[in-house]
Amino acid sequence: MRTIIFVLVLLAVAGLAYIRLAPSDPERWHVDPSASSAPGRGGWKVAPEGGNQAAPVWAADPAEVLAAVDAVAMATPRTTRLAGSVADGRISYVTRTRIMGFPDYTTVTARSAPGGATLTMLARQRFGSDDLGVNRARLEGWLAALSDRLDQAGPT
Repeated sequence: MRTIIFVLVLLAVAGLAYIRLAPSDPERWHVDPSASSAPGRGGWKVAPEGGNQAAPVWAADPAEVLAAVDAVAMATPRTTRLAGSVADGRISYVTRTRIMGFPDYTTVTARSAPGGATLTMLARQRFGSDDLGVNRARLEGWLAALSDRLDQAGPT
């Protein structure tokens, strides 16, 4: 019986270590969020059209909007930049859950729109079948923080 418990504990520890230490492949996660359809269960997409939520338009240029997103994202706990930059026009982030370290990936682009600039944000999970609304809550928080940083021209 002790051997079975030991093996089960060892498998659980190995699984958690894999989740925390598995490398994140930028080629898999740093994709154009505009070209991606609405994410599956556990994902969330903010877009001018075709997402789960409409993207606002800010009275700024796309580089300013993307720089503001980058500042907000990098201030988010347990978030790191996976690939891209403001100069590239697309940035992908990894945000890990507090306790288990599950990675969620968010990719953001900004583009010109009437009245300023808008963005497309695609958040999705790597493991599991549901994120309990974490991706949606993170993107809604980022949008609220962006509204504090940028002059909003109004919804699209």
